[in-house]
Amino acid sequence: MTTANALVGDRAPARARRRFRRPSAFDAVTLVIAAVLIAIVVVPLGRVLVRLFWVDGSFTLAPIRRTLAIPDLGKLLLDTAILVIASALLAFVIGVTLAWLNERTNARMGLLTDALPLLPFLLPPVAGAVGWTMLLSPRAGLLNSWIRDALGWFGVDLREGPFDINSWYGLIMVMAFYAVPFVFMNASAGLRNLDPALEEASRLSGAGTFRTLRKVTLPAVAPSLGAGFLLAVWFGVGMFSIPAIIGTPANIDVISVRIVELLTFTFPPQTDVAIGLSGFVVIFVGLAYWLQLRILRRGRYATVAGKGARAKTIDLKAWKWPARVLVLGYVIVSTILPIVALVLVSLNGFWTPHIRWANLSFAAVSKAVFEDETTLHALLNSLGLGLVGGVIGMFGAAMIALYVARRRTALSKGIDVAIKLPAAISNMVIAVGILLLLAGAPFHLTGTLLILLIGYLALELPQASIAADAAVSGVGKELPEASSISGARQFRTFRKVYVPLMLPGLVAGWALLFIRIVGDLTASAILAGTANPVVGFRILEVFTSGSFALLASLSTVLVIITATVLVVVLAYTRRKSKLGVSARVGGV
Repeated sequence: MTTANALVGDRAPARARRRFRRPSAFDAVTLVIAAVLIAIVVVPLGRVLVRLFWVDGSFTLAPIRRTLAIPDLGKLLLDTAILVIASALLAFVIGVTLAWLNERTNARMGLLTDALPLLPFLLPPVAGAVGWTMLLSPRAGLLNSWIRDALGWFGVDLREGPFDINSWYGLIMVMAFYAVPFVFMNASAGLRNLDPALEEASRLSGAGTFRTLRKVTLPAVAPSLGAGFLLAVWFGVGMFSIPAIIGTPANIDVISVRIVELLTFTFPPQTDVAIGLSGFVVIFVGLAYWLQLRILRRGRYATVAGKGARAKTIDLKAWKWPARVLVLGYVIVSTILPIVALVLVSLNGFWTPHIRWANLSFAAVSKAVFEDETTLHALLNSLGLGLVGGVIGMFGAAMIALYVARRRTALSKGIDVAIKLPAAISNMVIAVGILLLLAGAPFHLTGTLLILLIGYLALELPQASIAADAAVSGVGKELPEASSISGARQFRTFRKVYVPLMLPGLVAGWALLFIRIVGDLTASAILAGTANPVVGFRILEVFTSGSFALLASLSTVLVIITATVLVVVLAYTRRKSKLGVSARVGGV
């Protein structure tokens, strides 16, 4: 008995030592980095919630009362709800249709159809909104002018139109274009993982293609579709640039635009009301999430198919090429047309429906962007913030992803959830929280690039984390274990083994962060100013002043930068893949 007790007594401290093992120096540094990154997200959110009910050291409902007293609050909420729901539904229909054509039919065109629906991601929303304004403005819109010229051949004489981008249908269309990739990615993943036996059983029972789609396929992938719709709602609630540029001239007022107006274009800033409206943003996203949960509880869903399972390709026969034209047409309308408009107006030197084709020149772009001191300053600030923010974000996310993969504990899981938290919260709310936390005492970061860097990092952490997770998951265990056995410390293993193997994935993640930071307008509109201008803030400033040639030139430069970064990164990752230096190393 004594021996047994002694053995038990010996094991207990051993278990305790294993449970409360002192972290290594590498893990300690990772935890510090994680704490800092989590703090720049969680603390601002907490600041918003506290500011709603706690002002000047005492509990109060004044911010809520002032928000509810807004004269046009009903119209503001109704316009926001109409825009968010309508654009999400349209994106849902387009995204699911494109995903089904790509995953289930012979209209698929290989990797081309995998990438084409995602192209709107490559055109920053602010540039896309400007491009569409220059295409479908009633009088000066390029596309409207071309359509009027074509109708004139048939004796139809129109002085303006026939389309007006500054309308409900124009705003909903452009918002939907940018929400489609969220739906497409989730729907495609659901269709790929669906057990094809369910669809085959439906067809054997006599159901046609579209009945099988409606009765079997779509209900079976409802969780993926619900996730896509939720992301479309999340995107719509927090989007500022598209409603500001397209909706404001049409007197369509939404919460995101009103928050920026209250904080930026009102003196003194009405911070309390802006915070109160941020609460409505949280409610909108929460309702969408609640609706998704109810849908999931009521349905029955299919399990993931085995590795050998492959869905039967549906032969569209005569509809094969019309379906392909539909996919290509979507890409042309959603992405190519606005880019063409931006390039033409910027090369022309001024916005007119009658382009001087023989006089197109990059001299107008150079004069508008590179010879204008304010614009050049804003561009350089954005490039610097994108470069530094992307590096910091991906480096921190890589260390955290590696820690989470190696330490399967409650702490690591909690860190992973906290890092991805901004994905479930509107960017507008986070930006307001950062302004409240850092603009005043004791930090006084108003007008500095540091407040913008912190804001961008907070908003882009989920994307960085997802990219880092993918890069870490592709590294096998053998090489890191061999490095450890040979006596290398964790820092050296990270630098000499993990980083080279993860580099293609990390570079791709950096490119995503760089593009999103340089093209951001949500955080820029709230956190930037004349003392710390960036591209997003400068575009908003130029749009307000009506300098359309400069607006087109700046947007064109933004598109060129985005395309250049993507081409370079794709070339780099492809080269690494050909050389065999990819993340899939180590016996995976």
